[in-house]
Amino acid sequence: MLEQLRKHIEKIIPLTDEEFAFVCSQFTPAQYKKHTFLIREGDRVQHCYFVLSGLLMLVHNDESGKQHIASFAMEDWWETDFLAFHSKTAATMSLQCLENTEVLCLSLTGYQKLCNDLPKMEHFFLRKANAGHIASQQRILSFLTANAKQRYELLLNKYPALFQRVPKTLLASYLGVSRETLSRLAS
Repeated sequence: MLEQLRKHIEKIIPLTDEEFAFVCSQFTPAQYKKHTFLIREGDRVQHCYFVLSGLLMLVHNDESGKQHIASFAMEDWWETDFLAFHSKTAATMSLQCLENTEVLCLSLTGYQKLCNDLPKMEHFFLRKANAGHIASQQRILSFLTANAKQRYELLLNKYPALFQRVPKTLLASYLGVSRETLSRLAS
């Protein structure tokens, strides 16, 4: 379990055994059943989650009750309501398990301790944040410039595993199309 975290981190920065032991001391393992909420809108966000196994969905429900899927997170991904986590405010999104899921939980205090006491971890988190920001910009651009078929193909090419693991209704919502349109795109 912790070796998976080490391999993930060491794709960006090397760690000594002592440094890795310190990193591990800031995480708490947790297991959640399918359909469980790790975060609900309005909650205080206590943790950022590193996914060891399973699948998470980050969603926002608008005033009319419509669900907007911000992201999916599978193995080796980080997820939380980052605004609420870093600003210590109430969550504007919910984080739910789509499968039985194992995560490593990192508190804001633990995150800050890692960054302050082990500066190379601050570099690691900066690289992960930059990659996440780039992915978000690409997703926004796809909604602004690509048609439904192009968005479908982009997602299929970038994350083919999602099509095996995520219900079609949720994929359609993520792509901003109806379930029927998704069926046409997939055929």
